[in-house]
Amino acid sequence: MPVPAQPIRFYRFALSGHSHRVELFLSLLGLPFETVEVDLRQGEHKTPEFLAKSPFGQVPAIEDGDVALADSNAILVYLAGRYDETGRWLPRDPLAAAEVQRWLSVAAGFLAYGPAAARLVTVFGAQLDHERAKAIAARLFGVMEAHLARGGFLAGPEPTVADVAIYSYTAVAPEGGVSLQPYPNIRAWLARIEALPGFVPMPRSAVAA
Repeated sequence: MPVPAQPIRFYRFALSGHSHRVELFLSLLGLPFETVEVDLRQGEHKTPEFLAKSPFGQVPAIEDGDVALADSNAILVYLAGRYDETGRWLPRDPLAAAEVQRWLSVAAGFLAYGPAAARLVTVFGAQLDHERAKAIAARLFGVMEAHLARGGFLAGPEPTVADVAIYSYTAVAPEGGVSLQPYPNIRAWLARIEALPGFVPMPRSAVAA
């Protein structure tokens, strides 16, 4: 597997699930990286220096040599394409690639507006509709529970960037008031990801889960 000439600079906010999915993938790939904490509460993501790396002022972002890239799902695709020569994490087969893309869309849709939004309310005090977010989470987890009844991972028998994109906010869903107890297949899937070599856990907030 190719390695970067120098450690990848990884800009994150520790309690961000979007940041964690990139950190998790960097670790799963065994890539060298150095972490730069971005204090969102102090507005560091809105400084001109950070906006030059991430024009929408969002974490995470990476710098890999002369490449500066933001958006967690875009970063997953880049890292897989650049450093995973096996094609395991980002399949090249058209149908398998489409399955992965479907779950990346879910990560930017149902996951973001469901479990992630519910957690924004309870952990960060966001002024969002908590009941609506929990309802979206329940719909998402119902689909995932049925999909994972066959075992394996989201896009097939092997893990892909789809699993990395969905894992973080699913794992901490209870922090947003969304219980995982009704979903044994999801909990088994989480355990399969957590057993992968290089796994790093999503940091927990002070909210009891």
